[in-house]
Amino acid sequence: MKNCLALLILLLSGLSLNAQEKSDRDQITETVNWYFEGMMERNLEKLERAFLPEARLIGYRGENLTITDFKTWSGNTASGNPRNAKEYRNEIVSIRVQGNTASVETELYWPEIYYYDFLTLIKVEGSWKIVHKSWWEKPL
Repeated sequence: MKNCLALLILLLSGLSLNAQEKSDRDQITETVNWYFEGMMERNLEKLERAFLPEARLIGYRGENLTITDFKTWSGNTASGNPRNAKEYRNEIVSIRVQGNTASVETELYWPEIYYYDFLTLIKVEGSWKIVHKSWWEKPL
């Protein structure tokens, strides 16, 4: 009887640990939300939590192709006063995971402009990090 009880406790504790672990999709969503929150709050710590320091951001500002390293982009993004979150809507459209890589499509509805972001993430030492952001902006 003692052996059965010990085995039951061991099995239940294992189930509890598995239930507490976040799925890759949950972790990716959390990473992308740090990106969203970092932009809204102008919070460098959240941006650094979301991105790998070597990340690149490539997209068009109007008709001009811009290529920016993460340090420059995050420094500019984190400066100034926090944005009024009521005026913005940031959404994850899709997540695709293959092994330790993922792609996430997002849409950001900002005053007078829509951004379409395509994020590439890699799992680094157990954490998902954005390594690349491509975007296109659509003025309203």
